[in-house]
Amino acid sequence: MPENNVSTGRRRFLTGAATVVGGVGLGFVAVPFLASFKPSAKAEAAGAPVDVDVSKLAPGQMVTVEWRGRPVYLVHRTEAMLETLPELTARLRDPDSEVASQQPPFAVNEWRSRKPEHLVVIGICTHLGCAPTYRPDVAPADLGENWRGGFFCPCHGSSFDLAGRVYRGVPAPTNLEVPPYVYRSDTVIRIGAEEEA
Repeated sequence: MPENNVSTGRRRFLTGAATVVGGVGLGFVAVPFLASFKPSAKAEAAGAPVDVDVSKLAPGQMVTVEWRGRPVYLVHRTEAMLETLPELTARLRDPDSEVASQQPPFAVNEWRSRKPEHLVVIGICTHLGCAPTYRPDVAPADLGENWRGGFFCPCHGSSFDLAGRVYRGVPAPTNLEVPPYVYRSDTVIRIGAEEEA
């Protein structure tokens, strides 16, 4: 009888040990397999929100950051720049931002932004995808005396005002796109984030 107890005990020990070793082995196989379903660091970075500190952005200045592989323009608009926006309404194709796909609901206003002083737009012309240049100068010789500042696309001549709204009679069909963004603080804008609760 004692021999049977010893054999049963050994058998239980060996079965338990084999189960533990098998479980650990399964873990070593499963972890890399399951990790392959996770997006790569490059893919995560491509779609991840981007934080921008606008405290060092001087009035009238623009900075460009990359989000999802696209340039995003951030402009610190001056009071003088903001005063020109209502004057241009009659010259714009979509002054009231009626094309819903061009901006989140919070940007359906005269400034096309959460706060009047900061413009955030994707820097890609809605005609053929060129990068418009930031032209804050008023009435430059090459753009004419009616130019009040904005964005000019050198590829085919499309022009946008300082709210990214497209002018009439140019190739671009719609306003510059406003990406989703939120203010994390008074000086930090998070591009690519929806409304925070």
